[in-house]
Amino acid sequence: MDGLNRPDLSLRQKLLEMNWIFVLLVCMTASVGFAMLYSAANGSVYPWVSRQMLRFGAGFLVMIVVALTDIRLWLRYAYVLFAAILLLLVIVEFKGEMGMGAQRWIPLGFIRLQPSEFMKIALVIALARYFHGCSIDDVGRIHYLIPPLLMVAVPSALVLRQPDLGTALMLVFASTIVFFLAGVRLWKFVVIFICGLASLPFGWIYYLRPYQKARVMTFLNPESDPLGRGWNIIQSKIALGSGGVFGKGFMNGSQAHLNFLPEKQTDFIFTMLAEEFGLVGGLALLTLYTILLGYGFVISYRSHSQFGRLMGMGVTVTFFLYVFINIAMVMGLIPVVGVPLPLISFGGSHMIALLWGFGLLLGVFVHRNILIGRRGAHEEH
Repeated sequence: MDGLNRPDLSLRQKLLEMNWIFVLLVCMTASVGFAMLYSAANGSVYPWVSRQMLRFGAGFLVMIVVALTDIRLWLRYAYVLFAAILLLLVIVEFKGEMGMGAQRWIPLGFIRLQPSEFMKIALVIALARYFHGCSIDDVGRIHYLIPPLLMVAVPSALVLRQPDLGTALMLVFASTIVFFLAGVRLWKFVVIFICGLASLPFGWIYYLRPYQKARVMTFLNPESDPLGRGWNIIQSKIALGSGGVFGKGFMNGSQAHLNFLPEKQTDFIFTMLAEEFGLVGGLALLTLYTILLGYGFVISYRSHSQFGRLMGMGVTVTFFLYVFINIAMVMGLIPVVGVPLPLISFGGSHMIALLWGFGLLLGVFVHRNILIGRRGAHEEH
């Protein structure tokens, strides 16, 4: 196959190999976000659209540069990158900036950095690096799983302390998929799942904070406090239902524009879209997401290296979790955990981190014919 014996592609060859349809789909999805933020601001590019466009522009540049970077460099520096972002999480623990009751950000002058968003991608790269160097026999041995389990547990615990339950769950779920694809036996997942269920009462009593317990109780019965904790999800359901099949029209959503809908520019932006464009608009966005996910799975599957396959699948699953958790949350199917809708919700760190992940996915496609030995060296076909 072309490229198997020519791993070092020129810049021109890499640009020609780029999956530009995927890039176009990313831009189309982000454009939907710009339109919804314009509506959320009542027909103004301020304060959200102008800043979101700048962030997307910066993230787009990151995506292209990452896509053109040889994936063997990500393999080589995977642990260094993971350690650096883990250090940032530790810094957040001691010197992080508070916002909306959580300590998640590092102020850097003109921007606030949220390291937990970047850890979602760094953890995937590090796990892909670890399992790339393991044989199927190694993966079957319990002691070989201790280092990657610690790689998941430590950042998840730090993120949970911020507190950020949604991101912690994403770290665990995405890592679980990487473990499974690496060949970890199913019975080990069953044992961990049973242990997790057994620890739920302990976690409820000793670990969950009062507001997190309140979110769970509100999820189970939002009507018990319709003007308090249940307000957000009740208004979200009203907006979703009032949109009907075709919606009320662009910028004509009553729940959003009369300020009944909370956080319409971030967590609940899908609700605003569904109110204005109805079931058809919601399904159209889900179709875009589904196509992106399909591309992600196919790109990962076509990679000739274990590292490329695991990294690509990890990024794709992380993207899926963003979509699933946010939409399930605003529909009242799971408790509200504060996960943004990818490429749509207003925000900087999650936008840059996601586009970094997409860049890695594109890089896996560009370098799909490269065979990588367990130590990272090129292997001739």
